Amino acid sequence: MKKKLLSLVLIFAMVISIGACGGNNQSDSGKEKKLRDVTVILDYVPNTNHTGIYAAKELGYYEEQGLNVNIIEPTDGVTPTLIAAGKGEFGISYQEDVTYALAAEDPLPIKAIATIIQHNTSGFASYVGKNITSPKDFEGKTYSGWGSPGEEAVIHAVMEQSGADFNKLKMVTSDSLSYDMLKNDIDIIWMFWAWDGIGAKRQGIEVNYMELRELDPRLDYYTPVIIANNSTLEKEPEMVKAFLAATSKGYDYAVKNSDEAAEILHKYADTYDLEMLKESQAYLAGKYSEDSDTWGLMKDSVWENYTDFMMENGLIEKKIPASDCYTNEFLSK
Repeated sequence: MKKKLLSLVLIFAMVISIGACGGNNQSDSGKEKKLRDVTVILDYVPNTNHTGIYAAKELGYYEEQGLNVNIIEPTDGVTPTLIAAGKGEFGISYQEDVTYALAAEDPLPIKAIATIIQHNTSGFASYVGKNITSPKDFEGKTYSGWGSPGEEAVIHAVMEQSGADFNKLKMVTSDSLSYDMLKNDIDIIWMFWAWDGIGAKRQGIEVNYMELRELDPRLDYYTPVIIANNSTLEKEPEMVKAFLAATSKGYDYAVKNSDEAAEILHKYADTYDLEMLKESQAYLAGKYSEDSDTWGLMKDSVWENYTDFMMENGLIEKKIPASDCYTNEFLSK
């Protein structure tokens, strides 16, 4: 998953070329106003997790805040490193990766400043015909995933809680995902419903779905989140507030105008089927701010619960205070 060296070189080159383009000027009551260049580094290719960012860009919300936002796509897993190195002002990451970064021997100077989705919508999926409806049924089955320590820890924990023997599950690693494989040699996969769940359904693959947050409340962590370098937060707080104000407006638009927001995303990700994007967007419209009056708002309890889980399962060696991991101070009240 982490072809880091080559990926970092390529991404650095992309960032440098973007920066070389300079700022834009716009007319403001007859005066020229220079926009502040801002780089956002995604966690993956554009998808409906990112729609609010693209909507804010397309609809001019960033320009209204004096920002010229450039969005780039990295290889999976390197965004925290790039943000820590100052190669972008903002990045898309995950609570898990932020905690890893801060618990490392050489901690990265990053912090989460908003969650894109209020609850973890990921879970385990299996083909309905195999009648796998709980982690207890994982015994004697084959799971296909990406092979991370955190992934194994989660599966081990939920199986143990249901009285199942983790040693009786076969785990294989795969970089590709085909929903059809659930009918054959692969019994279980980890998927995000907004993307894979809807994708499988559109292909006629009906699945039993077990959301992680229903299996263990500690697994209701924030994924994805927006992160920034601590230096950016300290030196340019007004710029950070402006960015989040526009981004929040973009997600609010995506909530209220699901189809139109999907069409905006499709302009930037036209290899995807538009109808699939619309279905995914309709699902996430109810998830971005679920149970929260404010988009992006995070809670100590969510950070602490998953940190405790990571400690309990040996994923980190020291507990990181929630206040070191995230802040709500830049969100509009």
